[in-house]
Amino acid sequence: MQNSSLLDELVTDAGRDGVQQLVVGAIVQHEGRVLLLQRPSDDFMGGIWELPSGKVEPGETLDQALTREVKEETGLDVVGIGRFLGDFDYRSGSGKNSRQFNFVVEIASATPVMLQEHDLYAWTELTEEPPVTDAVKKILLRYQQA
Repeated sequence: MQNSSLLDELVTDAGRDGVQQLVVGAIVQHEGRVLLLQRPSDDFMGGIWELPSGKVEPGETLDQALTREVKEETGLDVVGIGRFLGDFDYRSGSGKNSRQFNFVVEIASATPVMLQEHDLYAWTELTEEPPVTDAVKKILLRYQQA
């Protein structure tokens, strides 16, 4: 798992910066492809493609939240958390200043993907520009360059 001092520093910095909601995002990789999920059309930012991600619950660490969110959104089991690829800030659907921390994760198996909160999923080769927000594009570029 991740170095706890890095995780603590990320949370401390977010608090200092006035971030109201912590979010984690996962680069789930398999055979040279990255898993992207499509939000339901009637949801906040409906229809966009994104990384498996979600809010950090009270009392949860970033790595605990990452493991839980990947499981909840995809049914996949995280067996390792790798590199921290950076973060980005945004305003949530409820108006909270949010910061998403993004990590590469290792999964036990790439199948089956069982969606709970999204309409579609795709294992995407990053040979073309992915259909994601500019913030997620930057994270995926860092992933490719590392």
